[in-house]
Amino acid sequence: MALRYFNVAGADPRGRSGQSTPNATHLIKVAAQAALGQRPYVEVFGTDYPTSDGTCVRDYIHVTDLIGAHLAALQYLRKGGNSAVLNCGYGRGFSVLEVIASVKRAAKRDFPVHMGPRRPGDPAALVAKADRIGEVLGWQPRYDDLNTIVGHTPSPGSAKRREHCVARRACGLRGTPPSATVYAVPEFIWGMSDKTCDRSAERCTLG
Repeated sequence: MALRYFNVAGADPRGRSGQSTPNATHLIKVAAQAALGQRPYVEVFGTDYPTSDGTCVRDYIHVTDLIGAHLAALQYLRKGGNSAVLNCGYGRGFSVLEVIASVKRAAKRDFPVHMGPRRPGDPAALVAKADRIGEVLGWQPRYDDLNTIVGHTPSPGSAKRREHCVARRACGLRGTPPSATVYAVPEFIWGMSDKTCDRSAERCTLG
């Protein structure tokens, strides 16, 4: 089974995990950094594409929906289904400026946006033809909404600032070494943070 990803974004809605690649330069992360003052501005590469506002359009899929697609594929194969190549996306895209506007709404603050030239090789639009994954796997997205995806974006650097939730014997995680890392708990860009991490209904509190 081959699942073809489009632009994966967002984070676990329950705050149990977040961005695992600190040097990533994805648009939503970059815009969130600008909203938090971690970078001076966001640069838009190209404003003369044949799209609604002249900026590139991409199909963003919430990471939790992508996980659901993998689980549906596994269940399908276990029942004897044949392998297939399926697109993982929502079948509609959002422009760079639409994404930036969504981040500004979620963060409730403005930040500078600089318009720059096109980057070589960037297509005007990349949007999944995603009807087949629903037909084959019965997969239905739960977070097909740009504002929801952006709202579930962890604050860049929060995992580094807050370190990791480290399981200790006092937390009641039986059989877990004192130095074992359980989850990096993100602080979302609108300021909400989950003070606990959850693993199999056993909880430990961040120090």
